Amino acid sequence: MKEFLLLIRNEPDYWEIMTAEQQQTHMQNATNYITKLANEGKIKDAQPLTMRGAMLECSEGGFKDGPFIESKEVIGGYFHILAHDLTEAIEIAKANPIFHAGSTARIEIREIMKAEGIN
Repeated sequence: MKEFLLLIRNEPDYWEIMTAEQQQTHMQNATNYITKLANEGKIKDAQPLTMRGAMLECSEGGFKDGPFIESKEVIGGYFHILAHDLTEAIEIAKANPIFHAGSTARIEIREIMKAEGIN
């Protein structure tokens, strides 16, 4: 099995514009999704990310500490999954309930490289 990282990209305020009922439904759907992946042995980890943070940029030998949210989307969480190939990872990502939460979410799917000497 290969390892993939699914980066959940969404609007910064998508959670706040949901009603309490929509939030509860989304959380239940997310729990069901994670449970299904766990039962299939397809997930290693998944966590939401806070909206607070920093963007660090290095150019011309110096660092700039810029604003965290410069665009209309942020990475709001991740899933570390196991899949046979990219096609299967895409199918797992398509089933993510974020796509049914009334937002304009996108999921970036990246295979994790295994470099010797790192973990």
